Amino acid sequence: MRDMLRIQNAFSSLHLLCSAVGGVHSTFMRMFYAVRTGRKPGVYNTWDECKEQVDKFPLARYKKFASEEDAWNFVRNQESSSKSSSVDTGETKEPPTQATGLHNVVPQQRAKRPLYKAQSSSTEEAAPKRTKLIDLTELPSSHNGAFKYMGDSVVVYTDGCCSQNGRLKARAGIGVYWGLNHPLNLAEKLEGRQTNQRAEIQAACRALELAKSQNITKLVLYTDSMFTINGMTQWVPKWKENGWKTVDGRDVINKQDFQKLDKACENMDIRWNYVPGHSGSVGNDRADQLAKAGSRK
Repeated sequence: MRDMLRIQNAFSSLHLLCSAVGGVHSTFMRMFYAVRTGRKPGVYNTWDECKEQVDKFPLARYKKFASEEDAWNFVRNQESSSKSSSVDTGETKEPPTQATGLHNVVPQQRAKRPLYKAQSSSTEEAAPKRTKLIDLTELPSSHNGAFKYMGDSVVVYTDGCCSQNGRLKARAGIGVYWGLNHPLNLAEKLEGRQTNQRAEIQAACRALELAKSQNITKLVLYTDSMFTINGMTQWVPKWKENGWKTVDGRDVINKQDFQKLDKACENMDIRWNYVPGHSGSVGNDRADQLAKAGSRK
């Protein structure tokens, strides 16, 4: 009888151990939520973020993947390395996992717009902290010269470049890309101090100036400059409160450039979106080409 009880206790302990291990595995499994058709196509870290883009959106298409690569392949309408069931909206439900079909996923760090963390440094070459950023595929235009839209906002890509950045012979340029053969596409040499960060800021300034010239008030601006994005979404409000001084009382680097950009943002509804440079984004690549062409002028 005692032997039978010991066997039962052993099986119970083994069952609890297996359940705990399985729970840890399923809880910390990283999932990626891909939105091909929705309010804002891209790859998201949590179902709640994905749902915001697809809930009640006509003919939305989205999936959940265990692989980030497969998630991006789905967004870009490419074949994934493994199969996953497609989900269309009627009633918006969390899509099944590509690998397991599990629905119980612990949310990763939420990536709210803007998808960037604030930094205390304001130096010219400040490196942003690592955070999950969403790269979006370029939206198609109806014909050459047409604006691209995301909802009711016009889409534009900006970029700045500087060869021999930080040296005496530095040459900087700015690029603004609206679409294929668009008449507002811009390639200009940067005036003044030749640095990469100034070129990035001034490229955004030119995009806003061009938008206003066309009576555009809502803009989705893509840039690969986290410095510019952090400046406009995190630092500028604090600098203005401090009389354009950093938290340690120093003068803000690129103060005049940020003041110009801040002024250009007045009466504009702007969504700042990060796109990794040289990541295959057509819009970013074209803006980069324009910036390089501008630097050679």
